[in-house]
Amino acid sequence: MAVPKRKVSPHRRGNRRAHDSLKVEAFHECDNCGELKRPHNMCGHCGHYNGRLVLEPKGL
Repeated sequence: MAVPKRKVSPHRRGNRRAHDSLKVEAFHECDNCGELKRPHNMCGHCGHYNGRLVLEPKGL
């Protein structure tokens, strides 16, 4: 069974985990209604994508 020969120091452990953090999600304003939405995605509030209506919103 593989067992570490020495204890891994907190600094070395932190260096290994440096790239494991979650990325900050980007948001843009919808051109139609002004709500925040993910880029390259349909607006969940008004149903528009790239300046045209893709899906009729449920609430309206």
